[in-house]
Amino acid sequence: MGLALGKRVPERLTSMLTDAIGLFTLYLGLSLALKTERVLAALFSLLLGAALGSAVGVEEKLESLAGRLARGGSRAVEGMIAAFLTFCVGPMTVVGSILDGMGDPSVLLAKSVLDGTVSVAYAASMGAGVALSAILLLAFQGSLALLGAVLGNFLPEPGVTALTGVGGVLLLGVGLRLLKLKQVRVGDALPALLLAPALALALP
Repeated sequence: MGLALGKRVPERLTSMLTDAIGLFTLYLGLSLALKTERVLAALFSLLLGAALGSAVGVEEKLESLAGRLARGGSRAVEGMIAAFLTFCVGPMTVVGSILDGMGDPSVLLAKSVLDGTVSVAYAASMGAGVALSAILLLAFQGSLALLGAVLGNFLPEPGVTALTGVGGVLLLGVGLRLLKLKQVRVGDALPALLLAPALALALP
């Protein structure tokens, strides 16, 4: 729906939509980042995650994947990362995925309605790369659901809060990219989302 709508929207309006989404992404990222209670854990997870992601070349691999599947280059990977971060951060994602693995999909289903609405606007302004976020979401939320099925209530509240805060910081980077203020290599920092919960439990 978003791609079909995007073809009928003038370029000037599309640019304005992208700017509006960029501003909203900054707002959303800031609101989530401010929930961080364990600052050292967030800082180290971002530093270590960025170092690990840069060494592995996460951003380049995402660009390559987006280029092959969507022929959209950097715009496609931008849409993919923006959608993934928007949809994956927050307590609803973590708690909902874990509960889904435990047999209760209600939270995740409610979140899917919200994400589906946002994805239409994202795809209209950022293109087919938004649809590619489903691959990352399947891996991320599917892993949490599997952990929920195997281990039950796996992630304590401090871990959820840390994941939310670090995800908010990464969203700030996406917002800067959307507004063309700074091409932050957010993709390389994605491993921080995996490190944040563990470090939150290990550090003050």
